[in-house]
Amino acid sequence: MTDTDVLVVGAGPVGLTLAAELRRHGVDCRIVDRLAVPQPHAKAIGIVPRTLEVWDSMGLVDRVLDEAVPHLGQIVHVDGKARPPVELALPPEVPYPFATLPQCTTERLLTEHLARHGTEVERPVELQAVDVRPDAVDAVLAHPDGRTERVSARYVVGCDGAHSFVRKAAGLTFDGDALPELYMIGDVELDWELPAGYSVRSVSLDRNGEMDDMLVCIPMGARRYWLSMLRPDSPVAPAATATGTAPTAVPAVAALDDDPTTPDDTALGSGSGKGPDLEQIQAVLDRLAPEVTTASTLRWSSAFRTSHRLVDRYRNGRLFVAGDAAHINPPIGGQGLNTGVQDAHNLAWKLALVVRGLAEEGLLDTYHAERHPVAQEMVDRTVQHARNVRQVGSGPLNGGDQAQTMLWRQAQLLVSYPDSPLTTAEVGNLGAEAGPAAGHRAPDCRGLVSDLAAYPRRLFDLLRTPRHVLLLFAGPEHASGQGAAQFEACASAAQRAAHGLLDAYFVTAADVPQDARPVGLRPSRVRDTAGEFRDAYAPRDGEAILIRPDGYVSGRFHPATPERLVAHLGRTFV
Repeated sequence: MTDTDVLVVGAGPVGLTLAAELRRHGVDCRIVDRLAVPQPHAKAIGIVPRTLEVWDSMGLVDRVLDEAVPHLGQIVHVDGKARPPVELALPPEVPYPFATLPQCTTERLLTEHLARHGTEVERPVELQAVDVRPDAVDAVLAHPDGRTERVSARYVVGCDGAHSFVRKAAGLTFDGDALPELYMIGDVELDWELPAGYSVRSVSLDRNGEMDDMLVCIPMGARRYWLSMLRPDSPVAPAATATGTAPTAVPAVAALDDDPTTPDDTALGSGSGKGPDLEQIQAVLDRLAPEVTTASTLRWSSAFRTSHRLVDRYRNGRLFVAGDAAHINPPIGGQGLNTGVQDAHNLAWKLALVVRGLAEEGLLDTYHAERHPVAQEMVDRTVQHARNVRQVGSGPLNGGDQAQTMLWRQAQLLVSYPDSPLTTAEVGNLGAEAGPAAGHRAPDCRGLVSDLAAYPRRLFDLLRTPRHVLLLFAGPEHASGQGAAQFEACASAAQRAAHGLLDAYFVTAADVPQDARPVGLRPSRVRDTAGEFRDAYAPRDGEAILIRPDGYVSGRFHPATPERLVAHLGRTFV
């Protein structure tokens, strides 16, 4: 007998996302954090379109959209001269753009969302020890009044950052290195008149055409910006100002220790007081800002050296890691927080099925199989971009035939699991132009009209559920009669195989007569009136598309048969 199903350690965006999803899936959990109050700093601020899709599926996105601001693109200046701006423009079928949101606000929204599911963060409570048994994990928690509590949980997930106690207890390696550049950051207000919603990257070049000074300003609201600057003693920072005098000094700051298990008071967001003050920030603005501006209202500053590390495994038995406990990377493109949120989204539904006895323990191995390659690619990519920091034109979104692909990759819309044990390849070898393949993200589409609502719906409205979703596409041959009866049999068999944790929809093509009725009027019908489902998925008459709770295509089946669907769902469910 355990005290809780899952103990979540760490109440940052990753831990909060995991706990909220576990509760939405009907799993009991506790979430603890060693800090008495959440940190009030902006810290990680970039939110990519895929994370907004995740929060949509959780029922949180409306509150996020009320607080976030759009990130429309980047204004680039080199040696005081404007370069063509970088536009972060995605096609209209992608429902959400790039955005910025201070991490403290992200944590507040997720904490409120978790509370609506009946769970509060326990603070300040610190995990001090774990003892892994064959059927549970015994954890020792230290409370602020000095008492210790022994808690038995079926699983423990470490969302406790780069110095993760859970990772160390699990015996996972965390190999990587530190990069040489030293940075300082500040959260300030600027009084310039540059276009709202655009970040600024301004650099100066040395006589060899390589960067020797840098300023990046990312918008967070009305005149509020997150500034990143090279520290004067950085290997690529200027040795002197244009007048030949020494640059404004900053307090001496030790570099990050290569051993991430060693605490470091220069880590991003430490609040150690080692960051630049307004005068030092103003000196950088005076050198590099595209127009004259004055910095004010310094909310927070820090100094840091970036590192990159990745665990060898995401799981060791009943202990898991997610987010910064599993991977850290240079803060380019806001990839770290977003990758961590999607770690949590991937793990939650799998833990829920195993805890509820609806899936075998082996399902949890797919967490590492799917997420570790994603983190590896993300770390490698951001490290490559960071190492090219001297090369002004080498940014991830600057020009070239692959610019659009890189934009989609930075938006994390290209994350996929084609080689996952849970993925079934399409029958018939659909071409790349034929909609999302098994293992790929399920795109949104609009204009779906049901029999009982006069207004159109989005596909994401149907996917806002903790269950699998089965889409049965009917052209003229399957809209009625035997074709519809076959679909009804497919839906019934799939729902039984998924223990009822599956929603099925009969999607009819726009050219199917409105009075065509599937047998028994089940499953529910939606009509693709705008043709967007046809365009996005390229379905064939009689095809079934199965989508997982985390919004990825699990399999495509043509022709759809109960036997194929049941066999495929057997990869997930007992």
